[in-house]
Amino acid sequence: MTEPHAPRAHMLSADVIGGLTTFVTMAYIVVVNPAILSTPGTGMPFPGAMTATVLIACSMTLLMGLYARLPFAVAPGMGLNAFFAFTIVLQGKVPWQTALGMVFWAGVLFLLVSATPLRERIAMAIPAPLRSAAAAGIGLLLTFIGLRNTGLIVGDPATLVRMGTLDHRAAFLLLGILVAVALMRRNNPLAFLAAIFSVTALAWVLGYAKPPDSIVSAPDFSSAFLKLDVGGALKLALLPSIVAILFTDLFDSLSTFIGVAGASGLTDPDGHPINLRRGLIVDAIATLGSGLAGTSPGTAYVESIAGIRMGARTGRASVVTALCFVPCFFLGPLAAAVPGYATAAVLVLVGVSMFQSIASIDFRSIEDALPAFVTVVLIPLTLSITQGILWGFLLHALLYAVAGRSREVGVTLWLLAALSAGLLLLGH
Repeated sequence: MTEPHAPRAHMLSADVIGGLTTFVTMAYIVVVNPAILSTPGTGMPFPGAMTATVLIACSMTLLMGLYARLPFAVAPGMGLNAFFAFTIVLQGKVPWQTALGMVFWAGVLFLLVSATPLRERIAMAIPAPLRSAAAAGIGLLLTFIGLRNTGLIVGDPATLVRMGTLDHRAAFLLLGILVAVALMRRNNPLAFLAAIFSVTALAWVLGYAKPPDSIVSAPDFSSAFLKLDVGGALKLALLPSIVAILFTDLFDSLSTFIGVAGASGLTDPDGHPINLRRGLIVDAIATLGSGLAGTSPGTAYVESIAGIRMGARTGRASVVTALCFVPCFFLGPLAAAVPGYATAAVLVLVGVSMFQSIASIDFRSIEDALPAFVTVVLIPLTLSITQGILWGFLLHALLYAVAGRSREVGVTLWLLAALSAGLLLLGH
């Protein structure tokens, strides 16, 4: 009589194990995201950013499990957090409260796009080389930030950047990379966390960083939660960055859902990811909610593939992952005591992972290669995902026209190119 229940029990245990695995592979974001957002000069408080990070990871992963019924975890996205802190706030001199308002409006647009057929049209119109180039460019941007945090790269008035001074931070970066790579080669899901905490513990022991006075504290819902400036974000000059957040989030979500679903068999008979529309709606709500909570845009995490490989197949796995984030609300002092250079190894390794997408670009065709190349180069050199994406759209359409392939450029992509041209003019 127990035989019919055996497969169900096996699926449940696989979802639990998969959900736990997904959590440990992405738990680094609890420390890394607020560290990036509270970079000196942004004015953003670390405790508030951390609470917002955990709130989005917990609530949106739960929604992904209960509504979309998919084993995908959601949290503030790597790359978008750097864009938020370095491009919008530091470079653009936009107050962080206004930047949160921009995230909110990008989420509203994303939700409208995800709930209508426009989503499919935009998704089909975006050339694959540009999607790959954007991911590679963001990977370089994250690597640049990681190297800067360790002092290996510093500013220079004559050469813009130069090699910095080798000190304990560079040694800690090397240690973190060695620890993470050793565990990654053994498929250990704790690789990134082990790198962060081994460097942090050694820094405490050697006196380069100060241990926390206490381990736990109440979550901070006062400094960043609901502090967004919705009205201030509606300035015309900020529109290009809002559109860039929208497109980057859309790229990220589609790439994650399509890539992970394809690699793990979570597809329908036609090869399309199951429950894609619901998954994108959750992703859009996560971006909108991030602006309200006080963090950079939330998105589905590619690390979910680790849990899926361990057997996660249903939304129950996401529920387990979401519950694992709950204790993180109370670990603020511990997270705040992690020095910035302790997360540098993770930034570099995530950068390597994202840069791998460049291998899918066909550089033999100049009309495909040049827009992709410009996108990859502009994102780290301008510290702006906006510039990379907009120039990529514009160049792709124009070069295809010059090459006599204008018929291959759909109406939607021509409109995106025209929009990009207008936004570039507006931005300058």
